[in-house]
Amino acid sequence: MDENHQMIAQSAKDFAETYIRPHLMEWDEAQHFPVDLFHKMGEYGFMGILVPEEYGGTGLTYQEYITIVVEISKVCGSIGLSVAAHNSLCTNHILKFGTEEQKQKYLPKLASGEWIGAWGLTEANTGSDAGRMQCVAVKDGDYYVINGTKNWITHGKSGHAAVVIVRTGELLDSHGMSAFVIERGTPGFSAGKKENKLGMRASETAEMVFDNCRVHKSQMLGEEGAGFIQAMKILDGGRVSIASLSIGIAKGAYEASLKYSKEREQFGKPISSFQAIAFKLADMATKIEASELLTRKAADLLINKQPVTKISAMAKYFASETCVEVATDGIQIHGGYGYTKDFPVEKFFRDSKLCTIGEGTSEIQKLVISRHILKGK
Repeated sequence: MDENHQMIAQSAKDFAETYIRPHLMEWDEAQHFPVDLFHKMGEYGFMGILVPEEYGGTGLTYQEYITIVVEISKVCGSIGLSVAAHNSLCTNHILKFGTEEQKQKYLPKLASGEWIGAWGLTEANTGSDAGRMQCVAVKDGDYYVINGTKNWITHGKSGHAAVVIVRTGELLDSHGMSAFVIERGTPGFSAGKKENKLGMRASETAEMVFDNCRVHKSQMLGEEGAGFIQAMKILDGGRVSIASLSIGIAKGAYEASLKYSKEREQFGKPISSFQAIAFKLADMATKIEASELLTRKAADLLINKQPVTKISAMAKYFASETCVEVATDGIQIHGGYGYTKDFPVEKFFRDSKLCTIGEGTSEIQKLVISRHILKGK
């Protein structure tokens, strides 16, 4: 890290300690999505990290983006997840594929934190199998009439603008889907069920419902039929986001466990002096280090516009599985105390599991990786 990068890291760390840590269990217990916090984040530049300054963003690279997500997630995975989804999915989709007019209209509001963004691909029966989506847009003059539901959407209820991929062509046609940016308040666009989740409880996850929702053709991002291809490119960056989230949660669990192991005594000495505990800490530290190096390699490829799909899938897969392992070992090191809400590893444990599921399961990542290596890529 250069000096500027170190300052950004410290800023994110200070923000998390000041504005998140005092409330994290309260938000978790109540499943409260702290909208005002994200407006505050906008003041710090955390809502438009990758957005150029000309659109009101901070114009940073994926390396600084990783650092910010890691530092926030070390304190609270829920807030880290929401920061990642807002930046890498909704905002980034408009940045990459929007017209100049669309960028000028939406990016300043999203980058400032005035608006919170959502991104909708998944449906109740089409997660990994996105080609079978049932949310359909039918052209009607200069408008498209959208009907269907999107599920498991971060900020599906509170998001002010949503990028939504819907079917405009034939089933299973990768060129039969298109992306639209739709504002909250558009007639026919509403929120459905908010999910009651195991972890990441302060990050809102809800349905988005479209009932004869009329959207003008000017709201389409890119060409008709390009939505699925756009989504796959956005998910390359999304995998780096979830890898960063995973690293942050893992670091939080590891640091809490390291501290506890030095303070907790059994048989007259700290439990860190026992090889069984020391070896767990060694495994945790090593896998976190490897996860971060792999994730930063993916970021470097993104920055230099190099093919990144295989490496970003590797980073997401390895970091998310590491996150679950580290959080699990963190509970074990804490013993009975780790199973209570009085110690932070309990929450890291619950939050960690989503990382192996969201934005492509570990199994899908292995599918992506294996296809690339078998093609010799």
